[in-house]
Amino acid sequence: MEFFDQFRGLLGIALMVLLAWAISEDRSARPTWRWIAGALALQAGLALLIVRVPFVWDAVTLANEAVAAIERATLDGSSYMFGYLGGAPLPFELAQGAEAPVIIAFQILPLVIVFSALAALLWHWGVLRWLVDGLSFLLRRTLRVSGVVGLSGGANMFLGVVESPLVVRAYFARMSRADLFQVMVLAMATISGAILILYATTLSRTVPDAVGHMISASLISLPAALLIAKLMVPGEASAEGEEPDARSQGLKFESSIDAIIKGTMDGMQLFLAVIAVIIVVFALVSLADQLLALLPMVDGEPLSLKRAFGWLFSPLMWLIGVPWAEAQAAGSLMGTKAILNEYVAYLELAALPPSTFAPRSLLIVTYALCGVANLASIGLLVSTIGTLCPERRAEVAGLGVRSWIAGNMATAMTGAWIGLITWV
Repeated sequence: MEFFDQFRGLLGIALMVLLAWAISEDRSARPTWRWIAGALALQAGLALLIVRVPFVWDAVTLANEAVAAIERATLDGSSYMFGYLGGAPLPFELAQGAEAPVIIAFQILPLVIVFSALAALLWHWGVLRWLVDGLSFLLRRTLRVSGVVGLSGGANMFLGVVESPLVVRAYFARMSRADLFQVMVLAMATISGAILILYATTLSRTVPDAVGHMISASLISLPAALLIAKLMVPGEASAEGEEPDARSQGLKFESSIDAIIKGTMDGMQLFLAVIAVIIVVFALVSLADQLLALLPMVDGEPLSLKRAFGWLFSPLMWLIGVPWAEAQAAGSLMGTKAILNEYVAYLELAALPPSTFAPRSLLIVTYALCGVANLASIGLLVSTIGTLCPERRAEVAGLGVRSWIAGNMATAMTGAWIGLITWV
């Protein structure tokens, strides 16, 4: 039974591949079996290389120290602006045994603003553009995707669901339907650098080396997203006269000061958007729970949205390797992520008692939640691409729900791979 628990994730991966093919627009035009096997092997290889090779994992987790430095610097700024609400010393004594309160809006979310400014500066200096081009090159050489899809995949590691389409904006009018869908799924299945820092900081007390795990999750999800996308919307790649690169596309700044100012303004918009989304989501959940509480109780407890999500998504979490005893809690988090918002899911994960998940299950859940494929992201992605390329707005809108499904399947596959290489 222990052997089956360890390798049950293979069943989940196989079923997701079959499901993606079953709901394909054209099942007869699927990629070759050799390409499918290669994409799966790349996912497994990335998971083993990043998480299981000590010197590679040590290099990835160096980012934890960089994030800690950014967090300390951000607290200096937020404590100056917001006083003790932003992290400055408290002007009063706490009750015996009480811990200093962590106020998310004033102590954690300002990281989004600071990192957004840093990302814009690093993009202007060419550091991020070099990294994006490097990832694009690797995707093109390993999975033979088109240049525009490779560039989009690289950009999604650092830019958000709204910003990353700007990097390939010049190609939307002429890219193929298959490539368009791959660009959309890549955006859904990954998280940007600013959001990565926010999520990792939120989980820092729950998941050791959270930054490293977030980075590896987005990397492993790149081939997973491309595999699911090619199965669901197969077709020819876009024909390009030249290989696109990040240096000649999209985001441009006049100077370093211009990059800092624009990055700060973009971060401020994201900061306010996250606050608004969290307030609205928690309010909607509360309203839903109040309505469900009017129904008859089940097993002696009132119905709630969390319990409903747990029942709905627990089979999926069991398939990707979470033990059945923990699948209800894992399914609740996955449902919150897919339907409502992944940050809300991470906040709930951080608030759970430490005994809720075994260490292996905790990693599976952390990786499976690491993507922005929620219902709100459909609207953001469709409106962004539709604005950049109005003539394809209807086509993008038609692919929106499919990209949401594919994005969640891709991150679930990533969670399954991590479960396979993490021993019970």
